[in-house]
Amino acid sequence: MKIKDKLYGMVIDTTVCVGCGACVVACKTENAVPEGLFRTWVVEECTGSYPTLSLEIRSERCNHCSDSPCVSACPTGASHFSEGSNIVTVTPEKCTGCKACMAACPYDARFVMPEGYVGKCTFCDHRITTGLDPACMSVCPTHAISFGDLNDKRSSVSGLLKSRKHKTILPDAGTKPNVYFLI
Repeated sequence: MKIKDKLYGMVIDTTVCVGCGACVVACKTENAVPEGLFRTWVVEECTGSYPTLSLEIRSERCNHCSDSPCVSACPTGASHFSEGSNIVTVTPEKCTGCKACMAACPYDARFVMPEGYVGKCTFCDHRITTGLDPACMSVCPTHAISFGDLNDKRSSVSGLLKSRKHKTILPDAGTKPNVYFLI
């Protein structure tokens, strides 16, 4: 990916996320996501062995990767980076529903809309361009979700990543994901 003006990222604090699903409902409502489909979902992962178990709760979505295989796999250019940023979006009118992007995404973050085009999280780009937070972040009761420009060293997300231990999902996939999880 060429250098963009904004490198947007999301940071999810797994130490305070309670898995309430408010982010899922807000996303579905804000983006008119049909019944049974999801742009955002909650994962509960239990690790260890009894009696030493650990439960991690994560709000997951598209990782808006800097090296997005879904964008390069799209034969029509329907999957693309938004102007001036790393936000991966889909232009419905250009999408043929071939599902090449779905096969290329290691995060299983895409789905086919009833109209036949592929849908996904957009970090609520329609909201952030007007100065609002993504819908999922705006309703999180524990403030587990942070969003901002990773290129801005003064942003809250940059500060969190600098001061806290964190991880990404499937780092070995080589996609350079921009959704981080504080652990």
